[in-house]
Amino acid sequence: MNSLVIALLCFVGYIVAYHTYGKFLSKKIFQTDEALECPSCTLRDDKDYVPTKKEVLFGHHFTSIAGLGPIVGPAIAIIWGWVPAVLWVFLGSIFMGAVHDFGSLVVSMRNKGRSVGDVASSLISSRVRTLFLLIIFFELLIVIAVFALIIGILFNMYPSAVIPVWLEIPLAIYLGYAVYKKGASHVTWGIIAVIAMYLTVIWGAYVPLKMPELFGLNGIVLWVLIMLIYSYIASILPVQTLLQPRDYINGHQLLVAMGLLTIGALVAHPVFVAPAYNPSPEGAPSIWPFLFVVIACGAISGFHSLVSSGTSAKQCENERDCQFIGYGSMLTEAALSTLVIVAVGAGIGMGMSSGADGAILTGTDAFTTHYASWSSAAGLGAKLKAFVVGSANMIESYGIPVEIAMTIMGVFLVSFAATTLDSATRIQRYVVAELAEAYNVKPLATRHGATLVAVGTAALVCFHNGLGIAEVKKGALALWPLFGTVNQLMAAMALLVITVYLARKKMPTVYTAIPLVFMVIMTGWAMSINLGTFYAKGNWMLFGIGLAVFLLEIWMIIESLIVLKQLAANGKEPLSSQT
Repeated sequence: MNSLVIALLCFVGYIVAYHTYGKFLSKKIFQTDEALECPSCTLRDDKDYVPTKKEVLFGHHFTSIAGLGPIVGPAIAIIWGWVPAVLWVFLGSIFMGAVHDFGSLVVSMRNKGRSVGDVASSLISSRVRTLFLLIIFFELLIVIAVFALIIGILFNMYPSAVIPVWLEIPLAIYLGYAVYKKGASHVTWGIIAVIAMYLTVIWGAYVPLKMPELFGLNGIVLWVLIMLIYSYIASILPVQTLLQPRDYINGHQLLVAMGLLTIGALVAHPVFVAPAYNPSPEGAPSIWPFLFVVIACGAISGFHSLVSSGTSAKQCENERDCQFIGYGSMLTEAALSTLVIVAVGAGIGMGMSSGADGAILTGTDAFTTHYASWSSAAGLGAKLKAFVVGSANMIESYGIPVEIAMTIMGVFLVSFAATTLDSATRIQRYVVAELAEAYNVKPLATRHGATLVAVGTAALVCFHNGLGIAEVKKGALALWPLFGTVNQLMAAMALLVITVYLARKKMPTVYTAIPLVFMVIMTGWAMSINLGTFYAKGNWMLFGIGLAVFLLEIWMIIESLIVLKQLAANGKEPLSSQT
């Protein structure tokens, strides 16, 4: 099958879905009202609550929800075949993920920009709020620790990305200054900043910088320390100082990268060398239910609800922008995941080193060698290598030197990982502050107190075994096996909160209830299998934490079902438009 045909069909489908189903949700279900005042205006503090043009906010929102998720998930799930991967990304994003992101944004905006976990106290009960916020804290703890490590690994893998990624920070700060302080055009100066950023990409391609060992610490460990310090600083700065302008640049970078890949698909139009369907790869778990956990971002991801209700709801200046930011960003991420599937399922066949003797493999041989078994394809390096090589092959097909193509993709990966890191840290600050406010622990409700907890707990996870590279990897990745199922169960919980909101507003709930039931069944099934595996291996830490999270989720569902039953029985009056 020609990959170009699949990509074009999906892209057309996403455009049609945005203008039909997305518009239906906006007008008929969530009833967005441009006359309503938004928390970015009513609670404006020019730090977290800042009214923002939708084009700028789209850049922040998209780069925050994307990160590496829409890349690593499809890059490993394709081992089951490109057809199930494409179908889940296409259908999941339109009918589940985009609904989840859109709904989380609207519900949060109508509740003073509070996180979806905190809103649960108003819609369901205070106990549910505490349960949900604890689950969110646990997920973000994993994200901050792991992404600090991932960025260190990526800098080590792609030292050519170091100069462009770090020079993007002063470019972003100046862009924010020019737009907010001098009233400059965000379009004009955004384009200038992106051009300057790509000039640094060329610089980095020929001047790679690899972190040396210093003070007896491995280079990757040093990067982890630097990234944790960076995330603390970045997450307490006003959003318009660094977060918004950097993500605006990254949003353009994403569009450029997608454009380069699309041109590569048009020029090279590689055929899929991955199997269409492979239900039993060597050593792999069952495609049911794990496809729906492995591919999260790109289809549906609980982390997205935290971005929608954590940062974007505090910056959206008008409810009419919610469809563009919430629904549109998710479909754009799905388009990225579609291109990833093309890169790893077809682009990789244009040539890939075997690694052993340096021989260049092409066609089906390239794919089957890299994806010989679950263990050979499951590592971070393997997943990213497949994407970078496949993408570079497609970009090189129309004349861009491979060194530049590799650097472009390396900078793309690190930039998005860094966005996820400091957005997660900022959201974790909000979560800690909301918990502290609920239980009257005032010192932890402050900006620095909450951020110290957010970064300090992640540092503890990373370094509790020691400062050696093996110990840091073991510490940061210790809880990672739980992330997939916890993240997807959290998506179900966000859909649960949205469904209760719609029920209280006397609006149809079927459009969120069906995705809710599907995600509860699939991810609950996956969690049960994982718990059995942890128990059989005697991994009591993962078993205990996973079981606790699973029981908390079940408790939330039971309390929510009681509320829904009461609403149905009592015919309770709908909440006001601001609840």
